[in-house]
This record gives sequence, structure tokens and C-alpha cells, in this order.
Amino acid sequence: MNISEIELNRLAKAKIAYTTRHVDLNAIATLLTGEIKPECGDLVLARVDETGQHERLELCDSRKAIMFPGDEIVICYGNRYAPDQFEAEIPEDLSPCNLAAAGGIAAKVLSGHVKMKPPTAITPIGLLGDQQGKRINIADWALPPTSYIGQRPCTIAVVGTSMNSGKTTTAANLIKGLVNAGMKVGAAKITGTGAGGDIWLMRDAGASLVLDFTHAGFPSTYRVTPQQIEGILDTLTNYLGAEGVDAIVLEVADGLYQQETSALVSSVAFREAIDGVLFATGSALGAAAGIEWLQSFNLPVLAVSGLVTASPLATRETEKAINLPIFDIQMLREQATDLLESIKATQLVVPSPRPLSDLMLTQQVSTN
Repeated sequence: MNISEIELNRLAKAKIAYTTRHVDLNAIATLLTGEIKPECGDLVLARVDETGQHERLELCDSRKAIMFPGDEIVICYGNRYAPDQFEAEIPEDLSPCNLAAAGGIAAKVLSGHVKMKPPTAITPIGLLGDQQGKRINIADWALPPTSYIGQRPCTIAVVGTSMNSGKTTTAANLIKGLVNAGMKVGAAKITGTGAGGDIWLMRDAGASLVLDFTHAGFPSTYRVTPQQIEGILDTLTNYLGAEGVDAIVLEVADGLYQQETSALVSSVAFREAIDGVLFATGSALGAAAGIEWLQSFNLPVLAVSGLVTASPLATRETEKAINLPIFDIQMLREQATDLLESIKATQLVVPSPRPLSDLMLTQQVSTN
């Protein structure tokens, strides 16, 4: 590995990505090149070779900056799982790869949705290091693990069948409904790929504090271990609890069959952290299957919402398929307290836990 000083003027001209926003840029002093294996969260200075699907880079303030061939950008390495866009993995070295997500993820794209253009091509110039030549990673600026002493705020998790099933819209409108009811609400996105859109939407809905996995030091959560994701859940909910909120709204990215989502939602840690679940889906079949899956882990499903509520016909189909309320976005804004009453009702009935062997077997089936 070669270590050289990096000119501050060069760094100042580079476009700095959203995923790196917590990093103190004053700590950057060196450029690391040669035979290096990048790790998740490592900052890299890269050159844009040819723009493709992602023509803009989301900056630290979430402005979408147009990229030109030859531009230098500061992003970080990470894996990506997005069925509607790209699947990508961290490469073994600093060879040319791709901008796999507009929020600033460097990775080698393995596959893409048929509607996607070819990924933007980049060439890593080198990892960014401190004055001692130690590689800089966004985990260096992560919120430290903390414990919260006090009663846990009422916590509702929003999960769904897949990417783009309406999870964030559901979460935002639920937040708005709780805020309209006079509650102080905190929110967090536990899994996904670093980007500002979902965070800003929940903030605009009235959440007093919104956190995501990047605050815990992860640019994305694809291929992160179950223990690490449970750590993210614990850290973020503890910080929200310490904020003195009355309620917490959590979003878990992707669908129930996605590996990290499945492991988290079926875990004991998740069941102990939440009071209720809103399930976002685009179809009656998805609603029926998803509810059955969630209830098999004794999770208290409160209602169905999401993309299915955009269609009166699809909503009627869903009403016939399930025995739970269906909340469209207006109902979430105007009747959020009804969900809290449902939580109180479910807490009066404590279900018998399933044998651990059954839980492990079902989890293995759902993640294979």
C-alpha cells in the first residue's frame, strides 16, 4: 500500500456524497493506493468515467448534483440490494467499478432491473486516510452504543412485501397522524441503502428526530450480520427514547423474504423492541401471505396499508382476504390514535411463544 498526501484544494473540488455526511472532512489528509481490499464504509476518492443510470450524486445536504465525466467524487464502499435497481457487492481491490446508488455507494454491479440503464462507471483513485495513513471509514463517526433507562416509547414498525410497496409513505403519514394527535414522534430507518429521501420525508411529516443506519456507521445493510442489524435497532431506538419522544416509528427496508429483513423481523430482539406492525403491500395476496408470515412469529400486526390502498378495487380484494383493518394515507393522518388503541388491546393478550426450534426452522426456510 502506498500513502501520499492529498491536496486540500483537490478535496474541496470533489463532490461529497450523502453517505459520508457524518465524517469530519478535516480528518482527511492522505490518499491510500496500491493493493488494498476495500471494506464496507471506507471512503474513496473516485473519478467518474461514464454516467449511466445515476447521472446525479446526492450531496451531504441532499442536493442532487449533476456529474460530468472526469469529475472526482467522495463516496464510500458498500453492498447494495435493490430488486427494482441494482444488486452490487464490494470489489476485492481498487479496480474500476460502479456508482451503485446515488447516495454514494461504490460497488461492482452484479445485476440490474431490466428498466435500468447501465450503471455509472467510476475508477477509484484511492482510499482516503488520516494523517497517520489509517483508512477513514464512516463507522469512525457512528453514534456510540448506548442504553436507555426509562419506559420504552410506544413503537410501531412498518414492514412490507418488497421495495416500493409504500413503506415510507405509510411511515410518514403515520408520523403525521401521531403528531396531529399531539404526540412527540421519533423515527428511524433500520435497514436499506443510504439516501436522504426517506429521512427527509419522515422529518417533513413532523418527526422531531429521524435517524438511520448511517448514523450507526453503515452505508447500507445488505450482507450485514444479524447481530450488527440488531445492534443498529438497539442503538437507534435507544437514542430516540432518550430524546423523550412519545412514540417511535421504524421502517424496515425491502420485503420479508430479503435476507437481512427476514432475519431481523423474525428475531427475538425485534419482537421485544416493537409494540405493533403496519404491513405495506401492493396486493391482496401479498397482504394475506405477509400477515400469515408475521403472525407466525407472534408479531402484533395492527393493519395493512401501502400501495394497495391507492386502488379501491385492490382494497376491496384485500378486505376479503384478511381480517385486519386497512388504513389508507388519509386514515393514517386522521385515525392514528386508533392504532394505539389496538396496541393496548393486543397487549392485554399475551400469546404463547413458539418453540425456539420452530422459530429457527421457519427463519431458515424464509431466508434460503
